[in-house]
Amino acid sequence: MRTLNKHKTLLSVLISQICISSAFAAEDAPQNSAIETVVIEAQRTSNGIARKAQEEAPNLINLMTAVDMRKLPDVNIAESVRRIPGISLETDTGEGRFINIRGLDADLNSTTFGGLRLPPSNNATPFSGGRAVALDAIPTGLVGAITVTKTNLPEQDAEALGGTIEITPKTAPLNGKPFFEGRLGTGREQLRGTGITDLSFSAGGRFGGSGATKSAITAFSDNPFSIVVTAAYYEDKRGIDDVEPAFLDDNTHSPLAYAGWDQRWYQYNRKRHGVGIDLGYQPDAKNSYYVRAFDAGYTETVLRQRLTITPDGNPVQTATGFIDGLSVNGFDKTLRQEKETINNQVFVLGGKNQFDEKILDYRIGMTKGSYDKKYDYNSDFNYTPAAGTPFIIGSTTITPPTISYNNLGTGNTPSFGVNGADYLNPANYNLVKFQNSTQNISDKEWSVAGNLKLPVKWGNFDSESVKTGVSARLRTREVRGQPYSYNGISSISMSNASYGPGITFYDGAYQNGPQLSPDLLQNQLAAKQIISDDNLTNAALQYQKDKEDVYAAYGQYQMTLGNVGIITGLRFESTRGTYDANAKGVDANGNAFISPVSQSKSYTNFFPSIQARIELNKSLLLRAAYSSTIARPGFNQVNASLNIDPSANTVSQGNPSLKPATANSFDVSLEQYLPNSGILSLGIFDKEISNYIANNLTNQTFPNNGLFAGFVGVAHVYSYANTGKSRATGLEFNYEQRFKQLPDVWSGLGVGTNYTYVNSRFEIRPGEYSSMPSTSKQTANANIFYEKKGINLRLGAYYVSRNLWAIGGSSATDVFSEPRTSMDFGSSYDINDNVSIYFNAKNLTNTPLKFVEASSNRTIQREFYGATYQLGLNINY
Repeated sequence: MRTLNKHKTLLSVLISQICISSAFAAEDAPQNSAIETVVIEAQRTSNGIARKAQEEAPNLINLMTAVDMRKLPDVNIAESVRRIPGISLETDTGEGRFINIRGLDADLNSTTFGGLRLPPSNNATPFSGGRAVALDAIPTGLVGAITVTKTNLPEQDAEALGGTIEITPKTAPLNGKPFFEGRLGTGREQLRGTGITDLSFSAGGRFGGSGATKSAITAFSDNPFSIVVTAAYYEDKRGIDDVEPAFLDDNTHSPLAYAGWDQRWYQYNRKRHGVGIDLGYQPDAKNSYYVRAFDAGYTETVLRQRLTITPDGNPVQTATGFIDGLSVNGFDKTLRQEKETINNQVFVLGGKNQFDEKILDYRIGMTKGSYDKKYDYNSDFNYTPAAGTPFIIGSTTITPPTISYNNLGTGNTPSFGVNGADYLNPANYNLVKFQNSTQNISDKEWSVAGNLKLPVKWGNFDSESVKTGVSARLRTREVRGQPYSYNGISSISMSNASYGPGITFYDGAYQNGPQLSPDLLQNQLAAKQIISDDNLTNAALQYQKDKEDVYAAYGQYQMTLGNVGIITGLRFESTRGTYDANAKGVDANGNAFISPVSQSKSYTNFFPSIQARIELNKSLLLRAAYSSTIARPGFNQVNASLNIDPSANTVSQGNPSLKPATANSFDVSLEQYLPNSGILSLGIFDKEISNYIANNLTNQTFPNNGLFAGFVGVAHVYSYANTGKSRATGLEFNYEQRFKQLPDVWSGLGVGTNYTYVNSRFEIRPGEYSSMPSTSKQTANANIFYEKKGINLRLGAYYVSRNLWAIGGSSATDVFSEPRTSMDFGSSYDINDNVSIYFNAKNLTNTPLKFVEASSNRTIQREFYGATYQLGLNINY
């Protein structure tokens, strides 16, 4: 058993750089023992303190500090969190966006900021649940630390089927000294040769009271007030080269016969921001109060130059591939010009008071996620080549022009040639459609919570306490969208709407012809914008208004006896939801009409848990845990609205009958804490899941008119259903060590590696089973680093294996995300105690993001981005 004096010594170290979570006071150390939840809140928390906090935690957590986030070129917190054991990353537009915990997709996780649950800001969650928080909207410069919780305590929200990602804000150091941290950087995105701006700062300190003029403080009353102000700005202009084929899948032709493909040239311009303020008042050791506000997000503009090539669907197989005619659409050259703003906002005030040995903490807060698509212009220029004299190949008659193709390009992408059609000549194309759309999503939650902790003497134990609390989360989400049409558009030649020479991209594999001119058509056609009857119908079908209130109460008991600590309890949550939308119907006379529909759902759940922490010796821990959690249906999944998105070629329809998914989780881990902040650990876990929600994907072709105006080629249609029993079972391995015992210069060396294996199963279709969506069987990180005398060098590699990305109508059309390995390099050099210079290189392997259908040689999307280089200064005072 650790002695009382040893507990006091440990907590005196911890209190210098961390603070016990709001339920506990520093003076309560003897009763807290080593099994309290620890949250890192200080400015420059070392790796050693973070590791010690992980060791002292009563449940399974992983910690990452702001210092660790800067060691590799992670632009946002999603890219940082992926380096934690048990985590895999979903990327989009060349950047990390969503986090999966132990193979469970991001819609099943929760994300909190200072204890408050964050609503999502991005409407495009991986499986249309609308609950996943897109972490690419939060820059690393705004964060003090991140904690990933894998086994819930009763005091935590149960809506965390995979786990919880807690974002800890930066707060003033307890020593009272003012501080300033700054970053001034630039860089280059290699694919398009575009620049980067990387700026951030944090500043703060303590003031007021009798110690306002002292050089050091000796009591809380010396400087009872604190303030920290944080701001971050990061801008890049990433390019993307992408090709997206679609297959016929008609059971008549070869499975490698194409229905068509898109050649997509992208240019993104993302301006990411973050600002935060933390105000505190702590007149003494027993009372403290705080106010926090936080705003982070980005504004992004997108240019997508797309060439769609559509054969007529009657291919003849040849020795080298296929030969086919062209459909009536032939070639479509389109420009998408879109602007959106994504934002996360938090405001909270709270406090903690200690009365003798009783501790009360409380808070009230508001969080909001918002998505505002300001415009989404889509133009379509079509070229239908004139038919020539038909000819016969085998028994098939083909009318020229013709296209010869195969899928032997890089990564099984299309390789083709066109005969009898000048598809790169802009004079052959004429404008056939132009449209615009806007959308606004607001997701706001008010919450209030209170907790009371008090010591008890129910058994002959070294320490005992009971904690109880109540909370309420009141959430309102509203979705509005408005498509626009353009009336009386005259035929416009693409020669008058394009510029420059033809674009060759994708490592020289594809020609896209001249670029369409941004802003040209919206300026020329602004006066012709209308809202048609179909636009009104589409807007009405997109409308959603959801209210979801969650009321909770819990009781939690903890004790220590010798080397053993137990924490157990029961959480109760009652959910009250109302989901409003519009539906389209037909009256007795055959006339279509729109009418409101509303669905109410109420359910109550109980979540027991018990977790044990056993000190086998001073540095070896055994943990065992049982916990239970929930994942409520996503708003897009449970709401009856029909969501039509021509720009993405997707249609989704909700299912109001969905039940929430629940899980019983079992964990066992063995953790050896090594010298110099090292660790060697191995854990196994099993999640038994009921009512898992799966999306069902079918591919359909819609007429390019009416509600589906703007759809080009094959569209993805989503619906949702509960499945039977599902599970995710696996293991986690983690090792990190600094070799400070080596002589001289070699003592700066260190290595780290972690590996996660997940074996999952769910009923993908009746009687048919598969691994769960987003569940990669294998995820791994490896890094080698050097840290000595102001030199910091780190080379990191990340690997994720294949996973199910989308569920098709059959196993032949299921979509998989292919394995990928990426490598990053980070470095810095301390010029003096206050200034360092850094150089980073990201995505050194230029790893493509690739999706395949059915088998590895049916590529349906493959895109890449090039490497990113960063250079700048860090300033610390």
